[in-house]
Amino acid sequence: MPLNRRKFLTKSAATGAGVAVATAAAAPAQAAGASRKPAEHPKRYSLTVMGTTDLHGNVFNWDYFKDAEYTDAKGNAMGLARVSTLVNQVREEKGRRNTLLLDAGDTIQGTPLTYYYAKVDPITAKGGPVHPMAQAMNAIGYDAAALGNHEFNYGIETLRRFEEQLRFPLLGANAVDAKTLKPAFPPYFVKKFHVPGAPPVKVAVLGLTNPGIAIWDKAYVQGRLAFPGLEEQAAKWVPRLKALGADVVVVSAHSGTSGTSSYGDQVPYVENAAANVARRVPGIDAILVGHAHVEIPELKVVNETTGRTVVLSEPLCWAERLTVFDIELVFARGRWEVESVAASLRNSNTVADDPKITRLLRDEHAKVVAYVNQVVGSATETLTTVEARYRDAPIIDLITKVQEDVVKAALAGTEYAALPVLAQASPFSRTSQIPAGEVTVRDLSGLYVYDNTLVAKVMTGAQIRAYLEYSAEYFVQTAAGAPVDVEKLTNAGGRPDYNYDYVSGLRYEIDIAQPAGARIRNLTREGAALDDTARFVLAVNNYRANGGGAFPHVASAQEVWSESTEIRTRIAEWVTAKGVLDPRDFASADWRLTREGTPVF
Repeated sequence: MPLNRRKFLTKSAATGAGVAVATAAAAPAQAAGASRKPAEHPKRYSLTVMGTTDLHGNVFNWDYFKDAEYTDAKGNAMGLARVSTLVNQVREEKGRRNTLLLDAGDTIQGTPLTYYYAKVDPITAKGGPVHPMAQAMNAIGYDAAALGNHEFNYGIETLRRFEEQLRFPLLGANAVDAKTLKPAFPPYFVKKFHVPGAPPVKVAVLGLTNPGIAIWDKAYVQGRLAFPGLEEQAAKWVPRLKALGADVVVVSAHSGTSGTSSYGDQVPYVENAAANVARRVPGIDAILVGHAHVEIPELKVVNETTGRTVVLSEPLCWAERLTVFDIELVFARGRWEVESVAASLRNSNTVADDPKITRLLRDEHAKVVAYVNQVVGSATETLTTVEARYRDAPIIDLITKVQEDVVKAALAGTEYAALPVLAQASPFSRTSQIPAGEVTVRDLSGLYVYDNTLVAKVMTGAQIRAYLEYSAEYFVQTAAGAPVDVEKLTNAGGRPDYNYDYVSGLRYEIDIAQPAGARIRNLTREGAALDDTARFVLAVNNYRANGGGAFPHVASAQEVWSESTEIRTRIAEWVTAKGVLDPRDFASADWRLTREGTPVF
């Protein structure tokens, strides 16, 4: 049975320790005495800890947006069915009783599969289905998983139902009740491993999630849950785990290693703090890293207090890799000591799907494939995001047009109805395409890949200007006359595509020859220079509205309306109502790149 919060709190009250204990195999009764007799050769034990992260609803090597097998330029393969094969191989090599399988979060959001079982056939309905991710992870035999920030995207009720369906605990030491500050989820998990002729090896797993949840999913968690920093909570819990007799301490952290935060100083805790935890909190042996979607086979960080090396590893995302920590222990001076830790990655493209997982979830997969292939309209021409990063693309104008229409309708009859409505949108994907002819749910889902919802904020002209200047930092400064390579033109400072925004309803130029902060030129509305004192309603996604990307002013701006329906759904409704998707109904020439007044393209 899964260890949910109610069971965790009951166990905490009974034991005073608050620890979930599973035993791989009971140690023989004489083991305690064995440690008192010196051995000619010290006892040794090899432990293997496997890990995944940022699965984002990928069970199979399938791209629901393209209705085809997943493929990319690097030859990657993905999905839990592949990971299951890798896990089986490791268990065969190492002995199942000597292995532990963990995940570092972001499990139930990210594909049409996860959307379907949150919204179309929700797991929260009476007699509803068991989530496919729960089915797969239970079948593979995960021991524990950390909470990711995207676990909260569908609300607390969906998360709790998913938690109930798991046969292993969801860990979050820094996910606490907003009022009592007590753990809202189990902070840790402990498992004992039998060693013949010696005491068992006790392994503790501490789960840490991302402080950014407080702003990214503010609508769901405000007043209910709080998310203190990873360093602070690790410093609190690791000594407790050592006091409980943990021989090995592994952290599963939904947090990257860079030490940076996308939300600036809006939250007083670091977003990507995993390396900081390793450096500053004594007593940790290994950290399974998540959140950043990068591949880190092995990163060694020296703890500032003990001088010991902590080994970190991040297995990319989408079940494309499996981290394998090989931990060697020696029994010395009456206790187990970690002698060495090494990390490596195994690649899902080297194996086939596990037929057990394929059989288990073929029906759920088929339902989602049928759902995303529903025809909702037709398009007069092909629309694509291929150049949307650096050219004003009609396909992004479709998003802003839908958002404008939804917000205008919502504010009709209110005191804000007279304010002009602007809209924000980002080029999320570089490969999205709505083909000429029939338009399906998957075509539109591929355009808007996130489960964002819509918010209306009131902002001034001056604030909008600052917003656009910040957005324009996305471009690499390129001198007039210098050659332009579109592959090197964007993502300045490592900024991702989803943190570059169009703003509709205005006209402006972005002069990329100028330094960041002085690029917006000829900013007008309806042919006149933008009035800095004028007030506007900005239709913006909830990620941006809550501070995601650290865009100026928007998080603190007055909110006048919001809803829980996904923007993706609103786009599908708009296209369905129109029947025909014609750029003449939504496309507009709002912005262009220039250098000292000369258009780049």
